[in-house]
Amino acid sequence: MMTLGFLPNIGGGSLILIFLVIVLLFGAKRIPELARGLGKGIREFKDATKDIQDDLEEGLKDKR
Repeated sequence: MMTLGFLPNIGGGSLILIFLVIVLLFGAKRIPELARGLGKGIREFKDATKDIQDDLEEGLKDKR
């Protein structure tokens, strides 16, 4: 059995059941679209955090 932080003792059968429910709710054609949107959102978040980090590092260099 696999243990996730928020889902203790989840097994293969449970994962298959969860996947089937997702397919039933969203449809097989919509899942890739949702995954693509999620990927774009994660990429934008990473870019934004990198920009903030770069700005902070630049500000620290300016103070020296």
